Amino acid sequence: MAPLDPDEDDVETEDWNIVTAVNRTLHQEMDRDDAIRILGYDIGPIGGVFRATEGLLDEFGSNRVIDTPLSENGIVGTAVGMAMRDDRPVPEIQFKGFSYPAFGQFMYAVAKMYERTGGDTELPMTIRMPYGGGIKALEYHQESTETFEIHAPGVRVLCPSTPYQAKGLLASSIRCDDPVVFMEPKRIYRGFDEPVPTEEYTLPLDEARTVREGEDVTVLTWGAMVRHAESAAEEVDADVEIIDLVTLSPLDVETILESVKKTGRCVVVHEARRTLGLGAELSALVNEYALDRLKAPVKRATGYDVHFPDNDIEDDYLTDAERATFAIEAVMSYEY
Repeated sequence: MAPLDPDEDDVETEDWNIVTAVNRTLHQEMDRDDAIRILGYDIGPIGGVFRATEGLLDEFGSNRVIDTPLSENGIVGTAVGMAMRDDRPVPEIQFKGFSYPAFGQFMYAVAKMYERTGGDTELPMTIRMPYGGGIKALEYHQESTETFEIHAPGVRVLCPSTPYQAKGLLASSIRCDDPVVFMEPKRIYRGFDEPVPTEEYTLPLDEARTVREGEDVTVLTWGAMVRHAESAAEEVDADVEIIDLVTLSPLDVETILESVKKTGRCVVVHEARRTLGLGAELSALVNEYALDRLKAPVKRATGYDVHFPDNDIEDDYLTDAERATFAIEAVMSYEY
């Protein structure tokens, strides 16, 4: 199903934020396909801690909206079994930092089931994970450790940055026969509204998005950081091209390299810790395949190599537009 352009006159739209887009997509997909079931802690009567599943229990009943005990290991393990019997489960991990107890299930079953069965067993499941900081919560509620999932072959890792993307990507993920980790940047859950088509549509699970075209420097980013990159682009004396990765695994290598080869400079902006964050892989990718085009070394604007801090100093820890601006200016002023 092709994407719908919300700017077309014949496309009906409503102004939604990301949470609303997720909720409406779950409703639409569950109405379309009886094999889709959602499960997780607090997703039933209260509609999830962020209200992303609000109203679904009343609409579809407890056989399809399963309010589970607080056991991420059990949630993911149960979803694996459901997927193996031809359901399309959408488990929710309430916060990204709560996924660690389920890491065994993720590595042993979710990531490896297709290969270990010689391609006989597919796992069409989408693990929803609100992730990242910005809401002044406790440390395990704020994690941005997407590297763990990206490092596992056999799993797609997606991250929308807009309500329009959230709807189209979530629909595609649910319909995909591969397991998908769907990371939702809660920092911008309700940060802004935009017109979103009310009818069904899907978006590709392997394409980056060019947010802004430019000639001087490429900024690679995703999730909540996209808006900080846009703010930084307005502050610097440079023509900035911004690429929203969208799909963190597999990477859209062609779009990334095409942009960097054009501009000759590259900045990576991400919220995760610096060491072994996805920015390190992106830097290596650029150096391996576009080094001869670079006018300056790749620069990263990232989180720090410490545990996520208490909420009273959270703002000092989080990557923001100021940090992104500094990185862009650094590559623009570099001299051999």
